Amino acid sequence: MKFNCTVIVDKPMEMVAGYFADPANLGEYQEGFISKELLEGNPGEEGSKSLFTYKQGKGVMKLTETIVENDLPHKFVGHYHHTHMDNTMICNFTALDENRTQYDTEIHYTAFRGFLPKIMAWLFPGLFKKQVMKWLENFKEFVEKQSEY
Repeated sequence: MKFNCTVIVDKPMEMVAGYFADPANLGEYQEGFISKELLEGNPGEEGSKSLFTYKQGKGVMKLTETIVENDLPHKFVGHYHHTHMDNTMICNFTALDENRTQYDTEIHYTAFRGFLPKIMAWLFPGLFKKQVMKWLENFKEFVEKQSEY
């Protein structure tokens, strides 16, 4: 399954990418975010791995991020592994002018494991896109409230 989402953020590209790159901001726009823990490598560098923890319902969800490419402020590519699925996220930031940035993300789910994840992806693929779009809108709102980076 593959899909794209886009938002226009009314802030300069360097600022938008800076807020995106700073893990201290994840809780500001990703509901349920608890923590990001570096497992290996250097923060933000290609090949580094981190463990993300989210509150999900009455439990927690953990997933591992491997940074594939980090060419911020222009592009970021991460691979995400969870017990039930794998996906790659490609984020591109484009300056539309001095104060507006287009943030495009392409999500490509490469594996679903287990009956429920497979059936959810097959019957309700829009739910996956809806969640990503919600986080992009939350990110846009968060960044636009900031006065400077």
